[in-house]
Amino acid sequence: MAVQGTTGLDPVLAFALVGALGVGSQWLAWRLRLPAIVLMLAAGLIVGPGLGVLDPGDQFGAMLQPMIAIAVAIILFEGGLTLNLRSLSDAAVGVRRLVVIGAPLGWLASASALHFVAGLSWEASAVFGGIMIVTGPTVIAPLLRQAKLSKRPAALLQWEAIVNDPVGALAAVLAFEVVVVLQTATGVGHAIQTLAIGILFAGAVGLAAGWALVKAFRGGYVPEYMKVPVLFVLLLAVFAITDSVLHESGLLAVTVMGLWIANAELPSFTELRRFKEQATVLLVSGVFILLAANMSMATLGTLDWRALAFVMAVVLVARPLPVLIALWFSNISWKERALVAMTGPRGVVLVAVAGLFGERLVELGIEDADRIAPLAFALVAATVVLHGFTLTPLARALGLTAATKPGVLILGGSRWSVGLAEAFKKMELPVLIADPNHAHLRAAREAGIETFFGDILSEVAEHRLDAAAFEKMICATDNDAYNTLVATDIAPEFGRENVYQVKRVRQTSSRHALPATLGGRKIGGDETYFEANARLAEGWEFRVTRLSEEFTLDDWRTQHPEAIPVADLGPNGTLRLLGPDETPKDATGTQIVSMTPARKERLEGQA
Repeated sequence: MAVQGTTGLDPVLAFALVGALGVGSQWLAWRLRLPAIVLMLAAGLIVGPGLGVLDPGDQFGAMLQPMIAIAVAIILFEGGLTLNLRSLSDAAVGVRRLVVIGAPLGWLASASALHFVAGLSWEASAVFGGIMIVTGPTVIAPLLRQAKLSKRPAALLQWEAIVNDPVGALAAVLAFEVVVVLQTATGVGHAIQTLAIGILFAGAVGLAAGWALVKAFRGGYVPEYMKVPVLFVLLLAVFAITDSVLHESGLLAVTVMGLWIANAELPSFTELRRFKEQATVLLVSGVFILLAANMSMATLGTLDWRALAFVMAVVLVARPLPVLIALWFSNISWKERALVAMTGPRGVVLVAVAGLFGERLVELGIEDADRIAPLAFALVAATVVLHGFTLTPLARALGLTAATKPGVLILGGSRWSVGLAEAFKKMELPVLIADPNHAHLRAAREAGIETFFGDILSEVAEHRLDAAAFEKMICATDNDAYNTLVATDIAPEFGRENVYQVKRVRQTSSRHALPATLGGRKIGGDETYFEANARLAEGWEFRVTRLSEEFTLDDWRTQHPEAIPVADLGPNGTLRLLGPDETPKDATGTQIVSMTPARKERLEGQA
């Protein structure tokens, strides 16, 4: 029989509630196009200190901190998996400066803000200031997904967040060890020795675990169906072992392990990363709900004008100043420096680690350390809300978004592709045509369409193409098998509902037919590549028509009875690609892209 907490909510029900609120907040944010983190934070506060329905400290007891610690470790490991060194490209200098120069300066600036503005002692300020180096991949990742920044500023923010996470935690450990030396009889040499051994041990274990895993996977020592379970078990073991030697060094170990695997070029790496990304979405949701719900009204009541002044000092001074100094005289433009300097959301790691060290400092006799946890929560809440609503407008104002309108990536340089791309260009939508055959791109280049020469699945495409600029993809080469392969491979990144391909040629033998479950959605009329291009050769063309109060969808259909609708762009900027059974929206301001027979006068002019 399950044990119930004082709130009366069963622990199993509490666990389910956390999952439902977390995932539900993410889904609602996607539907409403709002920052997901803001909704998760609000949901946690409502069911926690607001209504008192969820009390994680009571319902999960001693398991709460280990649960959060393991979740943070998995999130950081997944972040390490995204850090392919080749993806740094021209952001390498900026990332190096942000870590080597920006982190120490950020530590000093944060500690100063805590002491002079928030009024904490130097001991508490030094420890908490180290933790504040962390900007938080749990927050940055959803913000980048929403804001769709251009490649370099996105890489700067992502790398800084992931690399500085363990750096900030270890900085807090270093400061804490110094405080222990000052408060106890422990020697300085012993404290430094413990810290050095812990860091070296964590780095070595992370490298060894990553190397062993890659060796085992490549050598076929682990069957395919067991790769993810083996990865998870090894990850937990690495974190637990290193963390037992030195607290918080486990974060460094799992980050190093993920970084090694990310750069090992494993054949099954894509599947591993996708599964980890899905797990991370669940963990980020759950941890944010737990941390917000675990705050009490009494703790929140301790926040006064000093807390507000402290948050403002961090946002306006302690974050921007170190970043601007670190990136000074670098190849990073002033707009990119400004964006990175004004973007410093804090997340799960800050709250979790701050609460842990706050309790330990209080045990050592640093009384004002009990203010660390509420100040950490205030900083996280303020920066999450602030950057959640301002990052996208700020990036747009600075011209650093990948695209302000939904872009379309078209695979294949046929006449059909070029005609459709020209129609999208008339609607001022970003469009690019990619083809592995350089000759196929001649017509697109002559039409002024942006092109990419190469295989869309190649590593070069991954690093040179800014995928964030494109919302939808159309596979339209003369090779059905290639179209299906690309659509299937790209679908998890774009979303299966956003990947389309031209109809496949019907095979007379089922032996040669491709599975119906693979590939993308149909687009336009129920026509193959060859049938669609034949229409254009016969005089058909792509046309863009805008609906109005005087010219409705019925009028358009009456005027163009043979037209095949391919896409529509709503007045609110929403682009839809239309299949054989879909019709354009009948709304004033909607623009319809269709294939229609050429006008009579145009045909006569060509005769």
